[in-house]
Amino acid sequence: WLRYLFGAFFPLQWVGSPCGLHGPYIFYKAFQFHLEGKPRILSLGDFFFVRCTPKDPICIAELQLLWEERTSRQLLSSSKLYFLPEDTPQGRNSDHGEDEVIAVSEKVIVKLEDLVKWVHSDFSKWRCGLQAGSVKTEALGRNGQKEALLKYRQSTLNSGLNFKDVLKEKADLGEDDEETNVIVLSYPQYCRYRSMLKRIQDKPSSILTDQFALALGGIAVVSKNPQILYCRDTFDHPTLIENESICDEFEPKWLFPKRSHSHAE
Repeated sequence: WLRYLFGAFFPLQWVGSPCGLHGPYIFYKAFQFHLEGKPRILSLGDFFFVRCTPKDPICIAELQLLWEERTSRQLLSSSKLYFLPEDTPQGRNSDHGEDEVIAVSEKVIVKLEDLVKWVHSDFSKWRCGLQAGSVKTEALGRNGQKEALLKYRQSTLNSGLNFKDVLKEKADLGEDDEETNVIVLSYPQYCRYRSMLKRIQDKPSSILTDQFALALGGIAVVSKNPQILYCRDTFDHPTLIENESICDEFEPKWLFPKRSHSHAE
C-alpha cells in the first residue's frame, strides 16, 4: 500500500534529451511515471491499454507526441485510441476481422498527469489479437533484439529519432520483459505479417530470427508473445469530447489539421 501511495505522488519526468524545439514547445521521446508502485517508461510509438473513464471499455492507446508547453509549464501528450468493433457505436459486424480494431478519428490531447490515470495495468480480460510467439527472437540475443526494435520503431515513426537512450533507461528499470504486449499494425502490414507466418511455418527453428522475419515482412518484437492487431477504419467517438481530461486548447496548432468540432459549440 505504501509503495502504491508513493508511486501515486512520484513526479513525472522526461526520459532522454529533448528531440525538438518550436516556439513555446519542447518535444520529448519518452517519460517516466509510476504504475502500482513500479516505475515505468512510455515512449513514442508505444502501445498500451487505457480506460478513459471508469465506465468506458478498455482500449489501446498509441503514444504519438510528447511535449512541454513552456508558458504554462504543462506536460502534454497526443495519442491515438483504438477500440474493439463491439465497443464502437456501430458494433461488430461480419466485415470485421477477429484481430481488427477501429481508431478514433481525432487524436486525444491529454496532460501527462491525466494520461497516467488512464493507463490500465490489468489486461487479463483482453483476449483479442494474433499471438506473435511463432517467431523465435532468442537467436539474436538481447542487443540484437534491441537493434531490430530500434530500426523498426524508427521506420514506423518515420522520424529518424534515436531511441537508444530511451531503450537504455528501460533496460535499467528492468522493463525488457514487461514491454507492452499489444501492437496495432496497418492492414497492409498485418497482411504481410500473416503471409510471413505462413512462409516460415515449416522452416527450421535455427533460422527463425528477427532479421529473417523482418526480411519477410515481419516485425521486431522484444516483449514476450505480443498480441498483433490491425486497423483499417476510423469512427467518431460519441462522448470522448466530453471527457474532462481532454485539453485541445494546448495542442500545437501548427502540427495538427483543423478539427471537425469545436468546444465553443
